[in-house]
Amino acid sequence: MPLLVSLAVFVLVAAGLTLLGMRLWVRPRAAIERITGAAAIEVPQRHPSLAFRELLSKLGTLLPASPKDVAVMQRRLIRAGFRHPGALTYFYGAKLLLAVALPVLVGVLVAGSRRTAENKLMLVMGAAAAGFFAPNEYVQRKARRRQRQIRRGLPNALDLLVVCVESGLGLDQAIVQTARELEHAHPEISQELTLVNLELRAGKRRVEALRNLAERTDVEELRKFAAVLIQADRFGTSVAQTLRAHSDFMRAQARQQAEEKAAKLGVKLVFPIFFCILPSLFVVTVGPIMVRVVRELLPMIREM
Repeated sequence: MPLLVSLAVFVLVAAGLTLLGMRLWVRPRAAIERITGAAAIEVPQRHPSLAFRELLSKLGTLLPASPKDVAVMQRRLIRAGFRHPGALTYFYGAKLLLAVALPVLVGVLVAGSRRTAENKLMLVMGAAAAGFFAPNEYVQRKARRRQRQIRRGLPNALDLLVVCVESGLGLDQAIVQTARELEHAHPEISQELTLVNLELRAGKRRVEALRNLAERTDVEELRKFAAVLIQADRFGTSVAQTLRAHSDFMRAQARQQAEEKAAKLGVKLVFPIFFCILPSLFVVTVGPIMVRVVRELLPMIREM
């Protein structure tokens, strides 16, 4: 028996070393090229993510959708930052894939349980509904997060625009310079300003580009910013003074919002204090007394 084990181990080690040597040192492709004098045809390796994207794209074409829903979902994807031409197809493919994969997974998990058939069916149907609507929730959360980042970076963008315009640059060049400076600090607002610049270079009017900016982001502060610039461009007022006044207004509004949140802090702390801090205080303060009552007072009462 030990002899057979040793022989098996030797065969496995020898086969492994042979395969490793053939792949790393012998290089049969180079030898074939030297013998035939022609380069072997290289088959490019496909990344697994490309195959997964193709699967999502094919599944997305199978899901029927009305043109109205397609337009609405396209706007939501753009607000979330997904601007790839096939983003909508990938989105529908993800909905269909999750709507099929999650029920199968849940069905396999609950198949051996002791639940009733009705409960198993409800779990599978709930998994199908969750898988179908999960991409919608993900896109909405992504859009809300991106809108918060845009609101956070807008005051800095306004300050840079004011500095650029007051230094002598035109509004278009100021937008380009601001997008360039905020590329790393606030990439969301930088991308939006870059798109505005590209639309202006493509021949659109400034009014249309600013309106597209407000519609594309769906941020109330950017709507006000676009409206202010449109009015300044229409009535011929000073862009620098308009931007500075709007920047001061946004600073005051941000300060008021911070004061409002600070005023609400006391009310919001009631429930954490009541459910988290007060029980521990009761345990610390009343706990020793209750222990003494149980150990000393109750035996005395029983003896009486």
